[in-house]
Amino acid sequence: MKDVLNAFEKELNDILVDTFRTILRVDEDALKSTGVTNLSISEMHLLESVGKSGPEGRTISDIAQELSVTLPTVTVAINKLEKKGYVQKVKSGADGRMVFVTLTRLGQKMDRVHRYFHEQMVRNISSEMEEEEKRILTMGIVKLNQFFKRKSLEMEK
Repeated sequence: MKDVLNAFEKELNDILVDTFRTILRVDEDALKSTGVTNLSISEMHLLESVGKSGPEGRTISDIAQELSVTLPTVTVAINKLEKKGYVQKVKSGADGRMVFVTLTRLGQKMDRVHRYFHEQMVRNISSEMEEEEKRILTMGIVKLNQFFKRKSLEMEK
């Protein structure tokens, strides 16, 4: 039997697809506007993950877990970012087997620029909304995020 989307489901699908593409395009355009040509959006999001930890850095395992990406994928990406001068790997003083990834000055600069872009984007969006709209949107996005996290976990099994 063929599943047919009802009007709401079709509209929701169209909005989700369009929103995802638009957010990605805006994020990519914002990165390009900085003049940086050797960073992809995926790499920028890795820098963002490393930057959240502050000067002490994060392990590759922590980054992989936060971004729901495999360890080998993060390892390869971090090695590329290290060669480009955005991150450095530092061995733990307490346990030499542990390696922490930290941002270089260049990585910190890019993280600040990207964070500022996101802050401005969120401020602009929220400034056009009533409090009730903000509350409802937040609830809807939380449910949407929970759905996708569950789907992601199911697909890993």
